[in-house]
Amino acid sequence: MSYQEIAKNMIDRLPDDKMIFVINMLEGLGEMSGLDIHPDFQPNAATVAAMAETDEMIKTGNGQHFEGATEELFSRILEE
Repeated sequence: MSYQEIAKNMIDRLPDDKMIFVINMLEGLGEMSGLDIHPDFQPNAATVAAMAETDEMIKTGNGQHFEGATEELFSRILEE
């Protein structure tokens, strides 16, 4: 059995709520090795639109900008 097969077998035995730890370890190993091991990701239409809106805001200097504590930002968001 190869190392990859052993790792896959071990992963299959882990509960879903522990998979984030495996992902974090794999990301760290990939970074240390200089490898891009992230899976291919295709954002949905809403995400693409939001990224385009953000790019436009950066280019034009428009939009809201917040400076302050994160707690204050979330408080304002929850008020809306």
